Amino acid sequence: MTTAFYTDERCFWHHGGNYALTMPVGGLVQPGGGLPESPETKRRLKNVMEVTGLMARLDTRSAAPATREDLGRVHDAGYLDAFKAMSDAGGGELGLRTPFGRDGYETAALSAGLATAALASVLRGEHRNAYALSRPPGHHALPDFPNGFCLINNIAVAIRAAQAHGLARRVAVIDWDVHHGNGTEAIFLRDPEVLTISVHQEWNYPTDTGGAMVRGEGRGHGYNVNLPLPPGAGHATYLELMERVILPLLRRFEPEAIVIACGFDAGAMDPLGRMLCTTETFRSMTGMVKAAAEELCQGRLVMVHEGGYSEVHVPFCGHAVIEELSGEPIRAPDPLGATLIARQPGPEAQAFFSSRISELAGLFL
Repeated sequence: MTTAFYTDERCFWHHGGNYALTMPVGGLVQPGGGLPESPETKRRLKNVMEVTGLMARLDTRSAAPATREDLGRVHDAGYLDAFKAMSDAGGGELGLRTPFGRDGYETAALSAGLATAALASVLRGEHRNAYALSRPPGHHALPDFPNGFCLINNIAVAIRAAQAHGLARRVAVIDWDVHHGNGTEAIFLRDPEVLTISVHQEWNYPTDTGGAMVRGEGRGHGYNVNLPLPPGAGHATYLELMERVILPLLRRFEPEAIVIACGFDAGAMDPLGRMLCTTETFRSMTGMVKAAAEELCQGRLVMVHEGGYSEVHVPFCGHAVIEELSGEPIRAPDPLGATLIARQPGPEAQAFFSSRISELAGLFL
């Protein structure tokens, strides 16, 4: 079995409104730049994979859009109706920082469809593992409120579809996007069959969610895990957190599949994060989770692209992840690698970050 790579050119055509970074244009906010969630980070990842030859080693596919039934397992009917109507009328904005143009509804449904097909193909044994280059992203989207560039919660739609079709019940989600996966948390907060783990820069975005004391509600208590880290944590901290907290949680949960919300905005060059991760951080974390998936769930691992806003650096981070996921020897050396390694925390700072991990381990294990 090969690694599947799900992508579709139409997802790169998603476009938003008149923004400058994260602020609407107007008053003293001068036009220019647009939203940081641009197509180029994703398109350039695909391009570098084609140039290195990695793409040719994968089973590259598109997928059908998620159906209204698929979307309705996660999102409120009223929201979907309003989204579709505004999309048909030429676009607009619902929620917070989620502008879209004409056909925005169809593009978001296609993005969710890529994630849904990727998870289904792995659960059916058609592929060893899979990567979905979904756009727009999804982990901030709540059932009735789009948020932070996210219109449809791609991973939640994929998991609910898999459950509805009897492909799996117990699924673990690891979200290493630099921002808290508040939408995924809200959707599964009461669900003991979906373990959600979010490692993020504390109080970055959203500024009022992501605290470690939010553990789930009702029967879902204990199945929501937030792992907030201070800015500047860096490579060694992420790997230590993975080894000491995340992998033990996976072993305790015993999932039938693992899904990673694969954001690259914890990378050191990202304009919206301050976490100093490198391409090797993402490669190493992928290898650790891949090994855990082999141990726990017959290797069933799916990665769904989320954030990451450095057009130069994201392609190298993504290439490293897909190298590791597929086991292919093709490499795309990071031109910033030596510089970013030199910027990692020193021994005193590392001791501080390790103490934070000890606190988190004591809370969850």
